[in-house]
Amino acid sequence: MIETREKIDPSQLDLKDTVVNISRVTKVVKGGKNLSFSALVVVGDGHGVVGFGVGKAKEVPSAIKKGIEAAKKGLIRIPLKGTTVPHPVIGRFGAGQVLLKPAPDGTGIIAGGAVRAVVESAGIQNVLTKSIGSANPHNVVRATFAGLLGLKDPASVLKLRGKEEEVGTSA
Repeated sequence: MIETREKIDPSQLDLKDTVVNISRVTKVVKGGKNLSFSALVVVGDGHGVVGFGVGKAKEVPSAIKKGIEAAKKGLIRIPLKGTTVPHPVIGRFGAGQVLLKPAPDGTGIIAGGAVRAVVESAGIQNVLTKSIGSANPHNVVRATFAGLLGLKDPASVLKLRGKEEEVGTSA
């Protein structure tokens, strides 16, 4: 079953960008070293839509601008359950693993640098996270996105299983 992602139009959203990481990168050429900057940027509307992008340029501001443009092209919509994630999930990318767990109201965002930027941009207000393995911001952000893509809306899972949603039968 191939799942097609919905295309999200960035012009209709009020997107806020967060720069996660800026690194100075060099390319060794015949005449010496070429310096440039790589920027990892996360954009989100704070209501379940988030994306990330990488931009490279000779100057920092233009690298950030390129990163924002790239992030707008890869926006994803994530299912939220109130102010948290619907269920625990582990996202994996490369050597990076990120665990995302739902948390009750008032907990806040318990997350480190790169994960915090993604989770805040997505609009999740209460979540417990643990970054395992790689500390490389690029891998951590991609692992977080893998986890967010793995989230399933409880209503859609019930529909997939051919069951009706039970109303008012909580423990």
